[in-house]
Amino acid sequence: MTERRPAGVNFETWLDKQIREGEQRGEFDNLPGKGKPLPDRGELRDPDWWARSYLAREGGPTEALLPTSLQLRKEVERLSETVRDMPSERLVREHVADLNKRIAAWLRSPSGPHVRVGPQNADAVVAEWRAAKATPRPVLATPEPGKKRRWWNRRMS
Repeated sequence: MTERRPAGVNFETWLDKQIREGEQRGEFDNLPGKGKPLPDRGELRDPDWWARSYLAREGGPTEALLPTSLQLRKEVERLSETVRDMPSERLVREHVADLNKRIAAWLRSPSGPHVRVGPQNADAVVAEWRAAKATPRPVLATPEPGKKRRWWNRRMS
C-alpha cells in the first residue's frame, strides 16, 4: 500500500517522487509489455470496439451486433434448420409465432437498414418439418443363403 500524500505537497510533485522511488527500487523491471507500444495507440476505433472485443474474447456470436432487420433475415433463412430437431409440432408453431411476433414489432417501427422481411407461414414450416421428420425406415439385412439365423436375430425381421 502506498503512503498518503503529505499535506502541503503538490500532487504532481508527490506522484513524481513515488514513481522515481519505485524505479530506483526496481519495481517496474520485468513488467509484461515493457518496451512495447500500447495496443491500438493512435488508431481510429469503431464505436462498438468494446462489444466486438468482448464477443471475440468470450466466444459469443458476432451476429448479436447486427441490426434487428439483418438478425431477423438470418433467422428466417435458418428457420428450417432451427426447427428440424424440434420434437413436436406445437414447439415448431410456437417458434414460428415468436419469430412472427418479432418481425411484426420490427415492421411497426423499423430501425437500421431496411431489409425485406415478412411473417412466415406456420403451416408451410410445419409441412417442411414433417417432411424432414419422415425418414425412410432402415432396411434390415437378410441372412446369407445357407446360414442359420441366431435366435436373437429372429425378431429383427
